[in-house]
Amino acid sequence: MSNRRRAREIVLQLLYEADLNQPREVTSARQFIISRLQGRTALTNFAESLYRGTLDHRQEVDQHLARLAKGWSVQRMPATDRNVMRMAGFEILFSETPGPVAVAEAVVLIKRYGDKNSPRFVNGILDRLLKEHQSGTLPTTSTATESAPIDDGNREAMPPSNPA
Repeated sequence: MSNRRRAREIVLQLLYEADLNQPREVTSARQFIISRLQGRTALTNFAESLYRGTLDHRQEVDQHLARLAKGWSVQRMPATDRNVMRMAGFEILFSETPGPVAVAEAVVLIKRYGDKNSPRFVNGILDRLLKEHQSGTLPTTSTATESAPIDDGNREAMPPSNPA
């Protein structure tokens, strides 16, 4: 398993937990990530930025997912599917991660944690999101948010959360 894939897996655990309960406090999330990544600074920073960015842009990404998943509300999707797509959606729309990499990593994660139909469903929605983003035809959403790029691993602290 690649290092970034492991970081994404840890972020998925936090997102799943946040989806069912409340997101962890920054310090608690950081400690969880550090303990799972055994203190590797660059990966810890990547995971923290991915987690925070996904939470900060969840509403906007959810609007795109709901639009692209015709006949499915985001809340009706299996929790694992929606959180994998939220994370990949954030990476596609707001990070420096190449879109095809974000989609491929999402499919790998969902094959491991989703049900037998999840990979096709997730890949289809994320592929459409990526194509719209790359072609510049992505509709605007009603949520005005600032871009929060993924940390390149050179900083120690989590980026500040966007105020709601």
